Amino acid sequence: MFNRLCIIGIGLIGGSIARAARAQGLCREVVAYGREKNLPNMQLAKQLGVIDQFYTDIAAALQNTDCVIVATPVGSMKAIFEQIKPHWNSNAIYSDAGSTKGSVVSALAEVFGTVPSNFVPAHPIAGAERSGVDASTVDLFVNRRLILTPLESTDKLALAKIHAFWEKIGSSVSVMSVEHHDTVLAATSHLPHILAFALVGLLGRKDEQREIFKYAAGGFRDFSRIASSDPTMWQDICLANKQEIVPLIRQFQAELSKIEQLLVEDKSAQLFETFTYARNARQRFLDQQED
Repeated sequence: MFNRLCIIGIGLIGGSIARAARAQGLCREVVAYGREKNLPNMQLAKQLGVIDQFYTDIAAALQNTDCVIVATPVGSMKAIFEQIKPHWNSNAIYSDAGSTKGSVVSALAEVFGTVPSNFVPAHPIAGAERSGVDASTVDLFVNRRLILTPLESTDKLALAKIHAFWEKIGSSVSVMSVEHHDTVLAATSHLPHILAFALVGLLGRKDEQREIFKYAAGGFRDFSRIASSDPTMWQDICLANKQEIVPLIRQFQAELSKIEQLLVEDKSAQLFETFTYARNARQRFLDQQED
């Protein structure tokens, strides 16, 4: 499918893309680009056989490359696009793995004046508690959703190739608008991560005096798992999509206030209705996942 695949940001996501592409024979060579401070991680990637070669020189990394995937935190993408711009190849295909799409598209437009037609915005909805290339796996994207958010100007052949690429490494591919993606992911991914970080932060401070974590049940472990996610990545995601996240935080605060009032007033029937609705809504979600 590709002769030379270049991954910019060879961590959990970038490393897993490289592993899967190699396993499925989707490229002849995989290379990585990173800054000097990323050398130990790139050296490890080569030792593990995740990549064939790595570079700290962007021109060398992009030479003869026909597919480039940017798998860095979204906050760093504008700077990366600025580095790529002098070496942009109209015959290559470019994509990303960012968790917000509006910020990526805006960064491209700022750097290039318009979004290049051979760039296909993408978001693999997959992750793990650990980060770094040593946490990458060949099957991270198997049976996981991958969202493409092409623009009207996106080249149809580039879109088709990226669509096929992700399907071949096991992803269930969906296509939607940039705006729809950021609205949906704010509710289903970004807000839950904020809630997990906030709850664990609250209980962590209490744990220093009362040993709360010592007696935490399995439900706490399940709910708080996503608070183990990379803080740098989630700082970038939340700032990049704050216009969608802030209204949801306010709505959630209102929902908590409503439950607080029901408890204060001992309104057991209304509390039961609130919990029952939530349970039924979750069952609908599970049914849709099975379908």
